[in-house]
Order: sequence, then C-alpha cells, then structure tokens
Amino acid sequence: MSRSYRWLLIVTFLISAAPVHGDEKNRREKAVRDDKKGLGSDARWLYNDLETGFDAAKKLNKPLLVVLRCVPCKACSGIDESVLRAKELQPLLDGFVCVRLINANAIDLSWFQFDYDLSFSTLVFHPEGKLIGRYGSWQHQIDEMETSTASFQAMLRKSKLLFDDWGAAKDQLTLKQGGPTPFQLPIEIPGLAGKYERELNWEGNVVQSCVHCHQIGDAYRAWYRKKGEAIPQDLIYPMPDPKAIGIIVDQKTGTTVKSVQPDGSAAEAGILKDDEIVAIDGAPMTSLADIAWALHRSKDVDTKSISVQRRGTPTELTLELPAGWRTHSDISSRVGTWQMRAMAQGGMVLKTLDATKRQSLGLQSQDLGLIVHGLGEYGEHAAAKKAGFQKGDVILAIEGIRGPIDESRLIGTLLSSHLSPTQLNATVLRDGQRLELRWPIQ
Repeated sequence: MSRSYRWLLIVTFLISAAPVHGDEKNRREKAVRDDKKGLGSDARWLYNDLETGFDAAKKLNKPLLVVLRCVPCKACSGIDESVLRAKELQPLLDGFVCVRLINANAIDLSWFQFDYDLSFSTLVFHPEGKLIGRYGSWQHQIDEMETSTASFQAMLRKSKLLFDDWGAAKDQLTLKQGGPTPFQLPIEIPGLAGKYERELNWEGNVVQSCVHCHQIGDAYRAWYRKKGEAIPQDLIYPMPDPKAIGIIVDQKTGTTVKSVQPDGSAAEAGILKDDEIVAIDGAPMTSLADIAWALHRSKDVDTKSISVQRRGTPTELTLELPAGWRTHSDISSRVGTWQMRAMAQGGMVLKTLDATKRQSLGLQSQDLGLIVHGLGEYGEHAAAKKAGFQKGDVILAIEGIRGPIDESRLIGTLLSSHLSPTQLNATVLRDGQRLELRWPIQ
C-alpha cells in the first residue's frame, strides 16, 4: 500500500467518523451548500428528489439514473466532476432521467443496496422500480484525481440496452434486486434512530444532519453486536472484489477479466484472461459492482453459473465457492473496517509481515506474523493502547488462533468467535523480547 493510499484511508476515517472543527468543518459545510447552489436548479440533474425522478422516468419512458454522492468526502471527486461536466458523457446521459442524492437519511433500504463504503455510487432503475445495474469504483475512491468515466460509460450503455430490450431483460434481473432488510430506512436503525431526520437541516448545520452511506453498514454491525449476535459475514466482508475468487477485472470495462490467479476458484472454474463476464446465474452484468453484488448475495458455500463471451463465443462455466471464500476479501481499505478494528482488535491497524521479515525475526510457522502499524488514540479505538500494545509490536499469538493470518481474516475470525466483550491472551514480540498482553475484544 502506497503512502498516499494510507493517508487517504486515515483522512477518510477521520473525516467520516470523528468530530470535525474549524477550517475542515467550514470546508465540508461550504462544499454541501455550494453543491446545492450549483445543481439545485440544474437542467439535467434532479436534486435530492427521487420521487420526482421516478415520475419523470415514467412520463418520458427513460431509465432512472441515481447517483449517490457524499459531497463532504474528497474521494471520488474526480469522477463526480466528470459525470457532471464531461462533454463526451452528455449524449449518454440524455438517455436517462438523472437524480443526484447527497444523503442517505431516507433511502428505501430494500431498493438501495450497494457498496456503502464508497462515496460515489450509482444505481439504474426501470421506471417501474426494478433495478437494472449498479456502479461503484474503488479505483476512483482511492484516487480523488482519477477522472476517467470509461467504466461508467460502459455501465450506462449496457443498462440502456437492457432497458431497450425490456421484454426479454426484465425476468433476468430478479437476482440483482435488493433483498429483505430488518429496517426500511437508515434513520430507523438503532444508533441512527433519533439522531437524524428524513430531511437535511439546511437552516442549520447541514453536514451534521446528513446520514453518510458508510454509517448504514456501521449501524447494522453495531446493532448485531449490541444484541450479542454474530455479525453476518456479508457485513464483515461486503461487496467482495472479484479478487476474492482469483480474478482481476479491467477497470475500463468493468466486466472483462484482466488476469486470473492460477490457484483461485475462478481458475478452477475455467475462467480465462480476456473473458467477458456477461451474466452470473442468468443475471446480466453491467459493471464490476454488479459482479461484486452477485458475490455479495452468494452463500458461504455456493455454486454459481458464469456466462462469458470468449473470443466471440458464448461459454457457460460453473464456479464453486468453497467454505471461507469470503475471508479472501481484503477489507483493510474500507471505512467500515475502522469500526470493526475497534470491536475486534482494540483500534489497532495490523499489517502482514512478508516471508523475508518473518524469517529475519525467527518466526515459526504457527506465529501470526502481524505488525502493529497504527494505534487508535481516542474512545473505543484506544483500547489496545491502554492494554499496553505499541506501534511496531509483532503479534505472534492470540488465544485460540494460529497463523499466519492477515488482518481481514483475523477481524472476521475474532468477531465470529467472540460475540461479547472479553479479553484474550496474546503474545507479542517487542525489541527481541516476548511479552504477554491482554487482547481487548469490545
């Protein structure tokens, strides 16, 4: 992970999860108010008005394009500006009714199911309410200066083709729809309920009145945790990147296989480099986010049918998802993982030692081999620091867990094994000495 990437994650977390003061608070407030001022009466974009959007889509017989944008967050600002201003995109947008949502307070959670950790996401609906396609890009999330709309354009074109061939397409889209949810609106989830209203407070602090998308995932996980129930695996490892099954997808197309890991589930299924993923379980794929959604809704052990276009020839493959496949997801860059770091490891940020470093430290095969890369300073994130852990400590052992293991799998293992606060015995290596500490589970 590059230094700039690490700083992006830290800044994103601090902006999203910590109190803000002074210049930063003023910047965020100004950004939201300027956004409304600039787009509130825009000829193309309906501003924070989903109901009018659906009405217009029905009247004009066009698909509805809903862009969800967390304006205060700087991530994804490049693609956001391109979607709003890029001339080459405008002819494509003419085929849609466009809505810009800047808060998640009152979205219907049975419809709006996407990657809540992104600050720019898009859903395309048929006027009757059926979801056609999803879009979300971690490439743009990581690099705020990334302005390319190639993958966004590809999603729009594929979604428009499905809309134009609605008679054949509508029955294929069932598996792309949202599933049942315990709460209809974000402001009904405990932790958010009573703190936020349906509408933003434009007369006061508008940013403070806004439910950010990542807070939905945070609130769900806290709700399960408070009840003493296991957090579902799809909330610990949400919207898995296709890397979890052993493929890298081309960011420009969102559906073309760029490379295949030789020992992954995708390779065993026969997926090849340059295959175009056309459908999963019969549901048409328009983007990488669609593929992530198909994986997200999969069982912990599952079989998926994969339709690919291979050098112009349709090919049907079968993908077997083995037990534990979700734990191959790298969740270290997600905003929601900061909350889980507090729950599972007292606010520590852990990095995996490479083989050379393990050998130089004399680590054994069963040693975990995780180094404390960062320590929280405040609130629940300071629990590990208060327990005596220090930056640079090498985690050798945690009660009941054998290594080597990465942080993503460790978080899932600890949260699944310990449903209530406790302390575990842990061994760390510090300056060549082994120390025994108590590992805080919150």
